[in-house]
Amino acid sequence: MNARQILYFDSMLTPKIITFVYWLSLVGVVIGGLGTMFAGRSFASFLMGLVVIGGGAIATRIYCELLIVLFKIHENIHKLAEKA
Repeated sequence: MNARQILYFDSMLTPKIITFVYWLSLVGVVIGGLGTMFAGRSFASFLMGLVVIGGGAIATRIYCELLIVLFKIHENIHKLAEKA
């Protein structure tokens, strides 16, 4: 990827960043879940922490996959436009 591709938006930079954002978000979900687990002193807060970790991990994965799908659609449309 050269500077011209980036400056003229011929190549997308964001898909490379999405993987980093996914792992960063996953760390945040785990920290938030652990905070929820041990913030209260009841079994319900412990279970809620597990739900936050599980649900947050799944939601983060789905969100990042949807973003990547959008960029894959862009790449395929770009390839079709080059063929025409």
